[in-house]
Amino acid sequence: MFKKIPIITKKRTEFVDITNHVKAVVKESGLQEGVAVVYIPHTTAAVTINEHADPSVVLDMTRFLNRLVPEKAGYEHIEGNSDAHIKASLIGSSVQIPFVSGELTLGIWQGIFFCEFDGPRRRNFFVSVLPG
Repeated sequence: MFKKIPIITKKRTEFVDITNHVKAVVKESGLQEGVAVVYIPHTTAAVTINEHADPSVVLDMTRFLNRLVPEKAGYEHIEGNSDAHIKASLIGSSVQIPFVSGELTLGIWQGIFFCEFDGPRRRNFFVSVLPG
């Protein structure tokens, strides 16, 4: 099963919890065991798995990334979004989550985040569910 899911981001840098979207695709697949692959087809956005119980974790991550790779730092790229490209490369464009009995095997505090670094924008992400 393969699904394209639209997402609208509201800020230049934003982490959007997409865990429930991925869970819904796994459920819709009807498979009991396998792997869900989440892929981001954008060069200025990424995906990661991290804590989603405490919003301060996402705030800390956002602040750290913005300090590590500032928006303005004398980059050559004419579009003015080199920081977003660098952040997306650091985080990565895909994650894989095994599932058993139709349930993602995420840890109790874990969530899946779409990471926007050049928003606000209309974006998409893909979820592919593979039997295991």
